[in-house]
Amino acid sequence: MEPDGGATLLAWMRRMRNERPVWRDESGNAHVFRHADVMRVLGDPGLYSSDTVGRLGGDTPSGVLLLLDPPQHGKLRRLVSRAFTSRLISELTPQITTVTRELLDAADGERFDLVDAVANPLPVMVIATMLGVPLEHQAKFQAWGAQLLATDAADPESVRRMEQTGEEISAYLQKFVDARRSTPHDDLIGTLVQAEVDGQRLSDDEIVSFATLLLLAGHITTSVLLGNILLCLDSAPERWEALRADRSGIPALIEETLRCRPPFTRVERVPTQEVEIGGEVIAPNTLIHLWLLSANHDERVFDDPAAFVPERSNSRQAAFGYGIHYCIGAPLARLESRIVLELMLDRFRSVRVDAGSPLSFHGSNVFGAEQLPLVVQRG
Repeated sequence: MEPDGGATLLAWMRRMRNERPVWRDESGNAHVFRHADVMRVLGDPGLYSSDTVGRLGGDTPSGVLLLLDPPQHGKLRRLVSRAFTSRLISELTPQITTVTRELLDAADGERFDLVDAVANPLPVMVIATMLGVPLEHQAKFQAWGAQLLATDAADPESVRRMEQTGEEISAYLQKFVDARRSTPHDDLIGTLVQAEVDGQRLSDDEIVSFATLLLLAGHITTSVLLGNILLCLDSAPERWEALRADRSGIPALIEETLRCRPPFTRVERVPTQEVEIGGEVIAPNTLIHLWLLSANHDERVFDDPAAFVPERSNSRQAAFGYGIHYCIGAPLARLESRIVLELMLDRFRSVRVDAGSPLSFHGSNVFGAEQLPLVVQRG
């Protein structure tokens, strides 16, 4: 991402799509860049396993939804879906609106940092409330998220800190699971404790794992998406005034942002047998990096993919994945983003990224700004 916010990365991906659509890095891992190949792998969980941890030499942590294959994945997803429903998400609209107003009220003056003021605190506060976790602990969640984002897989000390952070999160959330098992409660953890399908219920590990996924992945996804929306609008400032006059374009603008700047650059899979992708033969148990960002910029699917065009059809964009592992929190991220954008449109005549302040960007797999200083005109 540094120093140009992703322009160099996107140029590299364009070259790879055309010249090396399936590429082997120095470690022997495979990288897949074209939309058709990425979607084919994501759509075949039998041939391409999500259990990258277990198949590459470790033990799959119990209850980690992202790492499970059928049939275990289907069982856990059905149980979680009993609690994490579309109705639950839609009923959050008043709370998200209230919290966003309060956060924007606190952002005084003509300059503020979107990440610090809104994008980081909002999703943590919303998810903490959903789970039944005290709001005063939100700083703890953000610190945990920052620690996991900073993990360097090649640095043993960094990996050790990541593992320690995971243990801290699990121990913290287990207390709430224990409390809900002894005294029923109507928050999300309480509902997960009671969720049942065909006589089966979630284990403590599965509940803690899903709650952790929401707190961390849910926080990061919405935070980065909000920043990316403002980055995209900064490249097309005339659209701000158009949206102030007609809010019906907000959903399409969010989808085009997800296509242009998805929160995560890639996901991983491992083939269960020898496969061929793009003419490249790949042995079983080879780590495959599926570049969602590259798929979303594939010229074979999207005309002039570098252009920010909310009017285009984005039904094939892959920001939230595809198939059985399609992001369960996608509706929440979309809802939070829509509400924040609507409320910002209500109070700001214009919003621009502060050209006088240097931008810093996440590393690793997260495609977005760590800080996003804005200059606004109120009224």
